[in-house]
Amino acid sequence: MLIVQVARTFAVAVVLVLTATGLWAAGADEEPAAAAEKEMVLDPTTGEMVEAPQYGGTLTYGLVSWGTNVDDWYGHAKDSTGLVNEQLAMWDWGNDRDVWNWRIFAETPAWAIGGALAESWETPDDTTIIFNIRRGVHWHDKAPMNGRELTAEDVEYNFHRYLGNKLAGTAFSEAEPTPAARNLVALPIESVTATDKYTMVVKLERPNLSAVKLFIGYGWGGSATVMPPEVIEQHGDYQDWRNTVGTGPYELTEVVEGSSRTWTRYPNYWGFDEKYPDNRLPYADQIRALRMAESATRLAALRTGKVDMLGPGASTLRSIDQIESLQRTDPEIKLWSFKFRSDNAFYIVRMDIPPLNDLRVRQALQMALDLETIVATYFKGYGDPTPQGHFANDVPGIGTPFEEWPEAVKKTYRYDPEGAEALLDAAGYPRGADGIRFTMSMGYFERYDVSYAQLVAGYWREIGVDTQTDVLAGGSAEVTAMYNDPDQDRYIIRWGEAAFRYGIPDRLTNQFYKGNLSTGHLNDPKYDAMADAVMAATTIEEMHRLAKEINMYITEQHFKIVGPETPQYQATQPWVKGYNGELGSYSEGHKHLARIWIDQEMKEAMGF
Repeated sequence: MLIVQVARTFAVAVVLVLTATGLWAAGADEEPAAAAEKEMVLDPTTGEMVEAPQYGGTLTYGLVSWGTNVDDWYGHAKDSTGLVNEQLAMWDWGNDRDVWNWRIFAETPAWAIGGALAESWETPDDTTIIFNIRRGVHWHDKAPMNGRELTAEDVEYNFHRYLGNKLAGTAFSEAEPTPAARNLVALPIESVTATDKYTMVVKLERPNLSAVKLFIGYGWGGSATVMPPEVIEQHGDYQDWRNTVGTGPYELTEVVEGSSRTWTRYPNYWGFDEKYPDNRLPYADQIRALRMAESATRLAALRTGKVDMLGPGASTLRSIDQIESLQRTDPEIKLWSFKFRSDNAFYIVRMDIPPLNDLRVRQALQMALDLETIVATYFKGYGDPTPQGHFANDVPGIGTPFEEWPEAVKKTYRYDPEGAEALLDAAGYPRGADGIRFTMSMGYFERYDVSYAQLVAGYWREIGVDTQTDVLAGGSAEVTAMYNDPDQDRYIIRWGEAAFRYGIPDRLTNQFYKGNLSTGHLNDPKYDAMADAVMAATTIEEMHRLAKEINMYITEQHFKIVGPETPQYQATQPWVKGYNGELGSYSEGHKHLARIWIDQEMKEAMGF
């Protein structure tokens, strides 16, 4: 389908508006402050008149946690380096929000992705990708890069390092490939070669529809950040934040372990605002992230103005009680709802050992959950109790609406505690003298509300399954160690996700695939063959058809226990400008923060 983006005429107008002092500082018996002139501009992406962008100030946001290093080779480091080290592409901040508003955390359409370090790319045939590296991009003026120009050789170096011994005849031929980007490593890559200073050519052994997406950094787990070669050569890796050097809008200038991270504006950044092309980015002098593990702490920080926004990432608001309380007490704070995924599901860490290697046990755990009552009571009507697949039911071409599921499958997703008990009896897990059939251990991430885990545990206890709950420090070494320990049997179920609208089809090989330790320790030859077929598809239509089949297979096999899909919210203070709740992409590393600004006068007038 051809989508035509309607260009809106850029306009600038000067109008009289009440100053922030007039709006908030005047008491009931006082005269409003005098009106002052403020420059207004047309936001070409929304068609609305807004206050003109302004430079300066510090933009502070709350963050649950961040990775333990800044080297994308070792794992997702973009919470720390997304504003410093860039990818070949970035989502188009200047696109028409009526066409794509960036408030659905979904697969990014190809037409909504713009060039970053790669100005453009082309595929002259189905096994060749040519990246045209942007000219005039310079590394930050910090040793050992010292402001030199970015080259295609820099990009080549990074991909050779990511791919390691997947590529013979390179400097990294003896090294292991990155463990953090399995889907990038799984591509059938023959070579990655810088053919001149501004051109990099990728050759594939056979066609692959995901190759471009993974190279530009838009695949789930696709590490495609371009890091400084001289730093890696000098130190052996890029793990120390003090050694960070990039081409991005900010420099990482301070890390207080377990507390905060601060990025400082780089004055000679190459990029300009896609909405207002005369404006060099970024706007804020500093970006600051404060680590706040507890949701109550993040909410208090928002109410007191300690942070300017909650979100992006795991710091978003999930508690319905908190949302309603904030709407009552602080109506001036803006709430931005968005569709992401269902964070109310549970992954099974060990599907290779009893009791959850038995499909009947997994079915019973699902049938014990009354999703409609959970939405109506616990979530106060916010949300959708309809069971969802691994990929959401509404994903075009891949999802299957619940009413179209086979009746035998629908039955195992409906609330039926008696049926659940019968399945457990048949599986050989009768109730003991104490009424308990067996005990599971549930790990839940600290960013979530423990009361939901306790609610689900209560439903399972009703069918004779006792569940112990333990906190997992999300993003920490504890979780990684748990995933990668082949003998781990402590955590039978952990908090997980369902109803994905992104990472298609990459999440099929990122999870459940060939004994992947991160989800299930599953060894299912039928699943592996289906996933291989999806990744080998040569047309989008074929890929979607095969992904639709494997999505239903995951659903039939109950590789996860699903919960309702409920909304999540980002929150911003009224002085945060140029922002309309955009999420961007999982891979972006919060690059949109360079494109929003703080109204300093309004913030001061409101007493912050």
